[in-house]
Amino acid sequence: MADPSSYRPRPGEIPDSPGVYRFRDEHRRVIYVGKAKSLRQRLANYFQDLANLHPRTRTMVTTAASVEWTVVSTEVEALQLEYSWIKEYDPRFNVKYRDDKSYPYLAVTMNEEFPRVQVMRGHKKKGVRYFGPYGHAWAIRDTVDLLLRVFPVRTCSAGVFKNAARTGRPCLLGYIGKCSAPCVERISAEDHRELAEEFCDFMAGRTGTYLRRLERKMGEAAEDMEYERAARLRDDIGALRKAMEKSAVVLADATDADLIAVAEDELEAAVQIFHVRGGRVRGQRGWVTDKVEEISTGALVEHALQQLYGEETGDAVPKEVLVPALPDPVEPVQEWLTDRRGSGVSLRIPQRGDKKALMETVQRNAQQALVLHKTKRASDLTTRSRALEEIADALDLDSAPLRIECYDISHLQGDDVVASMVVFEDGLARKSEYRRFQIKGFRGQDDVRSMHEVITRRFRRYLAEKERTGEWADGEDSGEGSPRADGRPGTDPGATPGSLAAPRAEADSGHQPVPGHTATSGHDAAPSQEAASGHEAASGQEAAPGRQAVPGHEAADDLALTDGPALKDEDGRPKRFAYPPQLVVVDGGQPQVAAAQRALDDLGIDDIAVCGLAKRLEEVWLPREDDPVVLPRTSEGLYLLQRVRDEAHRFAITYQRTKRAKRFRSSPLDDVPGLGETRKQALIKHFGSVKKLRSATIDQICEVPGIGRKTAETVAVALARSAPATPAVNTATGEIMDDEDGAPETTEDAPGEPVSAGTPDERRGQER
Repeated sequence: MADPSSYRPRPGEIPDSPGVYRFRDEHRRVIYVGKAKSLRQRLANYFQDLANLHPRTRTMVTTAASVEWTVVSTEVEALQLEYSWIKEYDPRFNVKYRDDKSYPYLAVTMNEEFPRVQVMRGHKKKGVRYFGPYGHAWAIRDTVDLLLRVFPVRTCSAGVFKNAARTGRPCLLGYIGKCSAPCVERISAEDHRELAEEFCDFMAGRTGTYLRRLERKMGEAAEDMEYERAARLRDDIGALRKAMEKSAVVLADATDADLIAVAEDELEAAVQIFHVRGGRVRGQRGWVTDKVEEISTGALVEHALQQLYGEETGDAVPKEVLVPALPDPVEPVQEWLTDRRGSGVSLRIPQRGDKKALMETVQRNAQQALVLHKTKRASDLTTRSRALEEIADALDLDSAPLRIECYDISHLQGDDVVASMVVFEDGLARKSEYRRFQIKGFRGQDDVRSMHEVITRRFRRYLAEKERTGEWADGEDSGEGSPRADGRPGTDPGATPGSLAAPRAEADSGHQPVPGHTATSGHDAAPSQEAASGHEAASGQEAAPGRQAVPGHEAADDLALTDGPALKDEDGRPKRFAYPPQLVVVDGGQPQVAAAQRALDDLGIDDIAVCGLAKRLEEVWLPREDDPVVLPRTSEGLYLLQRVRDEAHRFAITYQRTKRAKRFRSSPLDDVPGLGETRKQALIKHFGSVKKLRSATIDQICEVPGIGRKTAETVAVALARSAPATPAVNTATGEIMDDEDGAPETTEDAPGEPVSAGTPDERRGQER
């Protein structure tokens, strides 16, 4: 626990200007981001007597090891920069609204030649019209099914569309009148786009025009005694009215507004948002957050507005935003919303009438959401705490393992050997910390050796990061036998573990900050020159094409950690391997556990516990123990270890299957620089196979449209290099297999004899 006075800026260093500040911990992680109209006044509040601080604020300032700030010109710029930093650094002490699910939207892909109506989640794409969000995907499908009677817009995927165009036959919806079938040219692209625009207009709330037009057509058909057509129009009107009933009118004046309500207690807050368009509720969503800082309702509203509209522009930001409390000050937030929309936005508290009544409804939803969340979380916290305590007791740990890392090896009969690392913090999966590895030190099947390599690589990275940040004292001995950052014994008696640490910035009391300039304070301040390169060498990532690992030698990307650009990341972003676990779990029994412990011993790490969970009997193995620890079948601790192990297995086998599929689909043409997918297909279509292309002359290759002489020469050279030395032989029949017979060619990436894939059950049995 740090003393805030140890990194408190000197008097006169902090400017009396608007700006954004960030606190960093001893690992250089950004743990809190805030903005202020006056940096001097705001930061002074953090360095008062700890007894006067809010408990959560006290925890933050004692966790921090340095503070730095950036001066900006206006409060609006401070608001924008604060939002960007919170999104970039994900600070642990900032308010972050947790979306309890990914809300689906009804999307119309107006950026395509033939717009498509579909359900979409996740990030919004440019050129796509979105309506919602909806509580459930089935609600969208029900609405679309009703509207397709009147607006028969395309809903099929690109593959179905192309297949229908190729065969000249539309899908089922085209036959029953719920698609205008542009795939078979029943409607032109212009008319179909106009139909999609009418669909969007109706979803946007402009419903009266279409209803009146259909009613007029129905009357005309009845007068002309076209009763069947009139009946169809009557059913269409009924479908539209039924779709409209799904979103009742709540505001009579066709208002476009978002209503935000907040329900909070001392520890948590729930936010509910109703999206009203054309006077109707078109969508609803909710968030929950931990109040990790002392914060008012107005500040919670401000954070909600940042998350809600930070990525939105134009009409996605409504003309009116109704809130329970206004941010302080409100002018910068209102100006920021106006900039996002491109026109004026009213941010206010409803005082009377329908809007106040609707706000009370939103408030009740927020209260119910908070009660439901606390009920669920109380159960989850109790269960997770009990599981961690049971693991600590069973493994004789000093404290509960708040961070658990699990490793698994996966391969198919020794090919495409990979490993996975999954991370659980506080009993929950932290997927942003997951990593995957390729086994590079050797070829073949050896789970024990693979586990030793993976653990070595992962914790070598940890030691390098620890050394870089100066966590080892400069006077610490690193002579013969002490571990270096790369895990090898030190050989230079004069070297110190801190020799690779980044230089520290010295505060200049006479320096005057300028707008946009970042100042730092604290014993762990950032280097004067931040890293410009983001190319961190990652042993956990897939190796670049063409990089060959040498058996018996460590991968180059691991060794590069000692002096390459990987050590220059000083911006506070989460590092790949910077934080150690309290417990390492390996998928396997005694041999795998022994290999993992041996790897840690070789690196000189003795403060991380290791265990293994063996399949079938679900026994927990410990290093240097002849007998396993057997947890009760009803144990929450065993259940947590099983979940961690199963998640590591899932992550590893998914990566292994991806690599295998990529290798099976590989072609010698993939390695030709500058040759894209279109020209590769043109070459194969022209020559019929890679074998015939390999035997073609440069002049013959130049005959393919789009292939120049320089490209043809490159293709010829690449194919000559990748030519197999001997033909592939089917070991079962003795038959020579080549691409003429339809068998896949053997390339350098897939050497050896072809092996039958077998049945799906057999393949699953061969996978590890």
